[in-house]
Amino acid sequence: MGSQLHFNAFLFGCGHHGASWRHPESSVDRLGDITYYEELAQIAERGCLDAVFFADGHSVRNPASGSWWFLEPLTALSAMARATERVGLVSTVSTTFYTPFHAARMLASLDHISRGRVGWNVVTSMFDAEARNHGLEEMPPHDERYARAAEFVDVALALWDSWEPDALVLDRGGMFADPAKVNPIHHRGSHFLVDGPLTVPHSPQGRPVLFQAGASDQGRDLAARYAEGIYAVAYDLPAAQSYYDDVKKRVRQAGRNSDEVVVMPGLVTYVGSTTEEARRKKAELDALLPTSQSLAQLSMFVEQDCSDWELDAPVPPVPPLAQFTGPHGRYETILRIIEKDRPTVRALLGTLAAGGGHCTMIGTPESIADEIELWFRRGGADGFNLMPPLYPSGLADFVDEVIPVLQKRKLFRSRYETNTLRDHLRGPGE
Repeated sequence: MGSQLHFNAFLFGCGHHGASWRHPESSVDRLGDITYYEELAQIAERGCLDAVFFADGHSVRNPASGSWWFLEPLTALSAMARATERVGLVSTVSTTFYTPFHAARMLASLDHISRGRVGWNVVTSMFDAEARNHGLEEMPPHDERYARAAEFVDVALALWDSWEPDALVLDRGGMFADPAKVNPIHHRGSHFLVDGPLTVPHSPQGRPVLFQAGASDQGRDLAARYAEGIYAVAYDLPAAQSYYDDVKKRVRQAGRNSDEVVVMPGLVTYVGSTTEEARRKKAELDALLPTSQSLAQLSMFVEQDCSDWELDAPVPPVPPLAQFTGPHGRYETILRIIEKDRPTVRALLGTLAAGGGHCTMIGTPESIADEIELWFRRGGADGFNLMPPLYPSGLADFVDEVIPVLQKRKLFRSRYETNTLRDHLRGPGE
């Protein structure tokens, strides 16, 4: 654990609440307007956040719900790089659908454009609908995807290293680059054949910062081998501590310094001048959820018919985990939410609609800062991947209300002291 927190802002449409786009204050009419994303990045930069982050998807699941990516992330980040100076820029790139050369070239280009602020979130993707947009009938098996991912990352790293830092000579008398310092990689593997070198010379960071969201065993091992930042899912502190301890142990077993790997659980926040005001903000969004759809989804999660559950009454009794026959991960999260929050049915639907199993903090700037500090000091997180329920107001609330409290407590930087994303994560002088 470092001495200070780290924060990324996870940018997603109008916000992370399933009904955010329906809210009167949403920017639903601006989702194709690059200035919207530039403004979000500028708010993040105002708060001295480490980075903004885009996930990605390669299929449209439900046009009516608005829950997919409007602009291609790397294209959007190129523009956002020009509208900002310090905040990091992280994009998901799928190892199942891209090739290493293509990904390495795009990310190195963006590292040049941003002067060293780029990160790559390594994912293997998961939906058959995505596979069928890339010439595959269905997603390859889990183990095969992770084997490809490991080789993909190795090749990308080799390509970024194919130009030595001082290879460019730029001597107008006759030498552009020193051929002895630009090396092919001659990779021949199970999944890829890549000669190299890369067509983009050594970038400001040398190689982009690698992020990974590893939940499965293979995902955690991939993160332990390569990641400098890990996105995690934890609804409460015990779940966070368990994941944190496990993944840091794996990092050490991989022969790396676990202090140099930043673990960032997702964090949904509702900030108000009072707890009642914060709860009102959540209730406003929850009231916009299409109820029948949400209850049908909940019925699927808990494997019982919830269609006649009374929305504003407490959640009826559900079986303990030991008696549940369906997938345990999501169900365990639902049990944690019920136990921790004692929600009404409507409030439970709203929590699941805003970040699912991610930690949710509802309260004043001080009470939220208290919870964040607790997670940080008790080994649950090195920082958080912020998931505001409603953009841009949810991010602005956090930046303008919560960040100053953390700055006052010396838990977060008051200004940028570093220029590259890697240095933001490692801290000045490291």
